[in-house]
Amino acid sequence: MGHIDPTKEVFALFRENDRPGPIHMLNLVRLRQEATYPDGRQVSGAEAYAAYGRESGPVFERLGGRIVWQGRFELMLIGPQQERWDHCFIAEYPSVQAFVEMIRDPVYREAVKHRQAAVEDSRLIRHAVLPVGKNFGEVPE
Repeated sequence: MGHIDPTKEVFALFRENDRPGPIHMLNLVRLRQEATYPDGRQVSGAEAYAAYGRESGPVFERLGGRIVWQGRFELMLIGPQQERWDHCFIAEYPSVQAFVEMIRDPVYREAVKHRQAAVEDSRLIRHAVLPVGKNFGEVPE
């Protein structure tokens, strides 16, 4: 069984760590071949995920969100060889509160049904934004 939505407990931890400044959310998404809508409609996972993007995008942008990096998965060099990801991107939000507002927005809440139908498995990993170092392991102050 895949990971699709956060648990209430983890989302509470996410909200509690409401430090100032932007957050980056690394998204790794694996789609189902066929979406699984409760009403039985038949579209591909890719079509359902595209509908999620179209419908949730205006809310994301209105709250100050933007995509700061996107890539196409090619090969798992280190990690489980059976893993593959159809969408890999980093979304930036101006604050924790902006992300929370997006999740609570009625338009977003309607759009998320497409994500739930489309996604087989996913990872959503929150990061603090840091300056870029000159080499591996260097974290500038």
